Amino acid sequence: MPDIAEEQSQQLQLVEREDIEDEEDLFEAIDKLIAHGINAGDVKKLQDAGIYTCNGLMMQTKKNLTGIKGLSEAKVDKICEAAEKIVNYGYITGSDALIKRKSVIRITTGSQALDELLGGGIETSAITETFGEFRSGKTQLAHTLCVTTQLPTSMRGGNGKVAYIDTEGTFRPDRIVPIAERFGMDASAVLDNIIYARAYTYEHQHNLLLGLAAKMAEEPFRLLIVDSVIALFRVDFTGRGELAERQQKLAQMLSRLIKIAEEFNIAVYLTNQVIADPAGGVFVTDPKKPAGGHVLAHASTIRLMFRKGKGEQRICKVFDAPNLPEAEAISFFFCFRS
Repeated sequence: MPDIAEEQSQQLQLVEREDIEDEEDLFEAIDKLIAHGINAGDVKKLQDAGIYTCNGLMMQTKKNLTGIKGLSEAKVDKICEAAEKIVNYGYITGSDALIKRKSVIRITTGSQALDELLGGGIETSAITETFGEFRSGKTQLAHTLCVTTQLPTSMRGGNGKVAYIDTEGTFRPDRIVPIAERFGMDASAVLDNIIYARAYTYEHQHNLLLGLAAKMAEEPFRLLIVDSVIALFRVDFTGRGELAERQQKLAQMLSRLIKIAEEFNIAVYLTNQVIADPAGGVFVTDPKKPAGGHVLAHASTIRLMFRKGKGEQRICKVFDAPNLPEAEAISFFFCFRS
C-alpha cells in the first residue's frame, strides 16, 4: 500500500514536478529591456498596462503604447527598437515555422473519439470555439479540460494551470471532483491549479484578460476558458443601432485572446451560443448558426458544432478548421455527473 500511495503522490504533483528539459523559453520577460537601455520606470509603466513580455509588446500598435501615461512617441520608438533586438518578429523560413509548430501541445479532451477528430486534442497557440444549444456538452468539455490540462504531457495533458472566465455562472467546482477522480488525480490539487473569475459586463470580461498576462508570465498556464464569449456582449449591446459598436468591442477582445494564445503558447477554449438563422430556409433541418457573426468566425482557429444525441451522447462536427477535414461528425460521451 505505501508504494501505491507514493506512486499516486508522484503522479499528482503535476505542474510543479514535471521537468521539461528540452522546451525553450516561449517568451522574453519585459524586464530584459532594462539591459538594452530602457528605464526601469518605463518598464514598470508597461507592466501596469498589462504588458509583461517583449513578445506581447511587439503585438501592440505604437498608437496603443503612446496611449500609456508617461510614454512619449520618442520613448515608444526606443522601447520598440530595444524589443526588436530581443525578439525576432520578422520573416522566418518555412522550416523554422515547422520547428516552431513543434512547440504546440495537444491537450486531450478525455474522449478518444473527440481526440481523433481533433488530431489529438485541443491545440495550444490557437482558439478553439464550440457552439451549440443548451446542454449540448460545451461547458462539460470546459470542465473536463480543466482537469486534463493538468495531466503531464506524457499522458496527453498540458502540464499547466487553467484560467477560467465565467460569464454565465455555469462553473461548478464540484463537477471537477469526479472528473479528477476519473483520471486518478487529487481533486483538491486540481482545483488549486484553476484560477476562476466571474465576469458581469463585457468591460469586466476584457479587464480580466488584461490582468492575466502578469499571472501567465510567472506561472505555467496552458489553458484559458471563456464560457461563454458572446453572452455579455448580447446583453450589454441591444438593437441594430449598437451592433457596429458591439462587433468592434468584440473584435478587440478576440484580438487580445489571439495574442494571449500565441504569446504564452496556451490553448484558448471558447463556448458560444447559437441564434436562429432566418435565411436557413425550409430545407435546412436545424436552421441555427453561431452568434458573433464574421468577427468571431474569423478569430476562431477551430470551430466545433455540438448537438445532443441519444441519452448522454453528444455529436461533434468540425465546422471550420485549417488542418482538419470539414463536415465530419462523430459521437462521444461525457460524464455528466455533478
